[in-house]
Amino acid sequence: TTDDPQKAAELVESVGREELLRRAIVAAAPHSDRGVVYAGLSLGASLAQTVALGDGRARGLLLLHGTADLPADASAPDLPAQLHIADPDPFEPHDWQTAWYLGMRRAGVDLEVFRYPGAGHLYTDPELPDHDAEAAERTLAIALDFLADIDAAGE
Repeated sequence: TTDDPQKAAELVESVGREELLRRAIVAAAPHSDRGVVYAGLSLGASLAQTVALGDGRARGLLLLHGTADLPADASAPDLPAQLHIADPDPFEPHDWQTAWYLGMRRAGVDLEVFRYPGAGHLYTDPELPDHDAEAAERTLAIALDFLADIDAAGE
């Protein structure tokens, strides 16, 4: 792992996105039959999104600091999902976010987006210069409520 975006890109390139996705699927597969809430941070968010949209038993999707490309035929009717993202985010420009949002809605995802003005890309990590304590606290509170709602709906 690394907290440097350039080193992260190099790591992804050296391992390969397909291999990272394969690893995410292998890690989630033993738990999928129970219904998983997929979650991820930055690159991990893109992997969580891809795996969740491919898992018909997914119970939810929680994305922090990142999204992923969507296949044109993506379908996840009524999948509850949240995105928490800096505004602006250098890795998720507004045009990209708009196209992504529309694609997720076309896929049937029940999506909420929370933007945090002035926060840095990885604003939830207190050890990084991007950290924004207020935005991180709000993100945690909203995300915990989201997870509690999913849990309550599953009972």
